[in-house]
Amino acid sequence: MSRTRDIQLAIPIFLLSGVFLAFCSTAAAQASSGAATFKSKCQLCHGADGAGDTTLGKQLQAANLRSKDVQKKTDAELHKVIHDGNGNMPPFADQLSDDQIAQVIRFVRALGKTAKK
Repeated sequence: MSRTRDIQLAIPIFLLSGVFLAFCSTAAAQASSGAATFKSKCQLCHGADGAGDTTLGKQLQAANLRSKDVQKKTDAELHKVIHDGNGNMPPFADQLSDDQIAQVIRFVRALGKTAKK
């Protein structure tokens, strides 16, 4: 009887562990995808660290994505900037899906957290 109860308790724990691992794998894949998209579309101007401290970034006055001004924007505001462009930044609506833009925004948020340390 004790063994049956142990099995009954172990099954939900096992299932929850699987769900958790799947969620973490998905989140890691999206973060990786956001980083890859950032590298291919944004890094030339904003730099690998998002500071905008590249030759082209300085010429175009690219935003420091780690700054408080950028980090305080809502995800919707950042989405609009990436989608529609802003100032010297071109629009990426024809190059990136909404999901890709969301992944880039998550990556930009991570850059902001890294800068605060």
